[in-house]
Amino acid sequence: MDRIVEYNTANVASGTRIDAFLRAQGVSGSVLNILRKSTQLVQLNGFPSRVVDRIVPGMTLTIRIPEVQQNCTILPEAIALDICYEDEDILLINKPAGMAVYPSPSNPSGTLANACRARYGKNFILRCLGRLDRHTSGLILIAKNRLSACILTDALHTANLNRIYLAAVEGVCPAQGTIDAPIARDPSSILARRVSFDGDGVRAVTHFTRLDCRNGYSLVRIRLETGRTHQIRVHMRYIGHPLPGDFLYNPDYSRISRPALHAWQLNFQHPLTHVPVQFVAPVPGDLMKLFD
Repeated sequence: MDRIVEYNTANVASGTRIDAFLRAQGVSGSVLNILRKSTQLVQLNGFPSRVVDRIVPGMTLTIRIPEVQQNCTILPEAIALDICYEDEDILLINKPAGMAVYPSPSNPSGTLANACRARYGKNFILRCLGRLDRHTSGLILIAKNRLSACILTDALHTANLNRIYLAAVEGVCPAQGTIDAPIARDPSSILARRVSFDGDGVRAVTHFTRLDCRNGYSLVRIRLETGRTHQIRVHMRYIGHPLPGDFLYNPDYSRISRPALHAWQLNFQHPLTHVPVQFVAPVPGDLMKLFD
């Protein structure tokens, strides 16, 4: 569905171009290029306009961003979703451990994409802001249109979208710290990653704080500054405190059958209202049992 947005320009400096104003609202260059193609997509006080036109303070600026039309091949499946929040711009889901986000040869069905296809129809595009591994539980943020996607993508890249995780790790880890260690592919595996200072790694930064320690495990609060594949799992193993239940980096299934990792909290500004929001997903039982 096309997204129509109205902006009040009462506080905009006289003579400001529409494209400059929209840039300041977080609208990306790619979306502005769409608006440049037709005067029917931009209006000032109800009259067709171009993005190079200038705003008179107090005018109402209206933009319409058409949605991409696609031939979706993902099959719909009536799978229940734990929706934490939803409006016309964003969708926040508490994903269970064991659910993949997208279909793949190893997970052709039962994914988040299959569930969204059934719930929202064949034209729904799954625009995830930060992708969770299949076995990681917790919050996943989805942009429901082109506009919210471009604004949230920028927030993700500028660290204005804070992702907070909870992890159980083996042993007594330091009270707090920052791991700044590049991550590269492990040449011995098609899936695994490793810390590498040989020039083939990409910078990865993880901040952590120990919240509790019992039963041989530490409960750790983790904030990602970057978002590399398997970053938390690789970094915690690198400092000697791997996650239990991790089939790639620490296959100890004696207490938990999957990597003990949960996407716990998301903090960001709503892409359209700019109101700061915070969402928290309850900690799943299998992770809590480690600290009973």
